[in-house]
Amino acid sequence: MITINAITRHNCGKSSSKKLRKNNKTPAIIYGNNIKPIHIIIMQNEIINKKNNKDFYSILNLILDKKKIKVKIQDIQYHPFKNKFVHIDFIIIN
Repeated sequence: MITINAITRHNCGKSSSKKLRKNNKTPAIIYGNNIKPIHIIIMQNEIINKKNNKDFYSILNLILDKKKIKVKIQDIQYHPFKNKFVHIDFIIIN
């Protein structure tokens, strides 16, 4: 199972997301399981190398604030011509 490290994101919005992407970070969100959506930040370098792994699109371990959360990728937005993610949606798995 693939493990991904994440940081809680406090500033949301278009300009904040642009600044993150410029600094090689990917904005993302975790939702599901009747919880309030959690906005997170993932390092682009950490996740871009894992996307070619066959297990990337199955259940993942997401470490957020020293807690392990089992998630699955719900949606990914890719940059049109760069090898980068624009945004990722994760859904919690019980």
